[in-house]
Amino acid sequence: MTSTARTQLPAGKAPQLRVMPMPADANIHGDVFGGWIMAQVDIAGSLPATRRANGRVATVAVNSFLFKHPVFVGDLLSFYADIVKVGNTSVTVNVEVFAERNRLQTEIVKVTEATLTYVATDESRKPRALPPLSPEDDVPAVNVLQELGSGWQAL
Repeated sequence: MTSTARTQLPAGKAPQLRVMPMPADANIHGDVFGGWIMAQVDIAGSLPATRRANGRVATVAVNSFLFKHPVFVGDLLSFYADIVKVGNTSVTVNVEVFAERNRLQTEIVKVTEATLTYVATDESRKPRALPPLSPEDDVPAVNVLQELGSGWQAL
């Protein structure tokens, strides 16, 4: 674990999920179970993947997962998720988790970071191709360039 603390949440970004762990989510010392955090990260990561897939997705890989600091009962957790790679059927998402602690003197700490891969599935839960992007899609420019492949040029 590192000792670096942030003083602010990521600027210009909205969290995909915000949640406060309760006593049932922790051990007798008030430390939140890693598995509970992993489940919340999976939910947060699935949200942009589901939007990009325009439907059902399934988690196929947890590419990386790092617990940087402990999470305690009463921390307010904010989960930020960004698509970092798009394939024919898959979407890879980076998730960062920040804890707001000490209600009166707010301390913000990056507690977890992870990368997960989701695959788009059909009604039979079989992999399906991602739909093409349309002009109405709210997708960051880097993802549009990635999907265009090596044929794009900067102006």
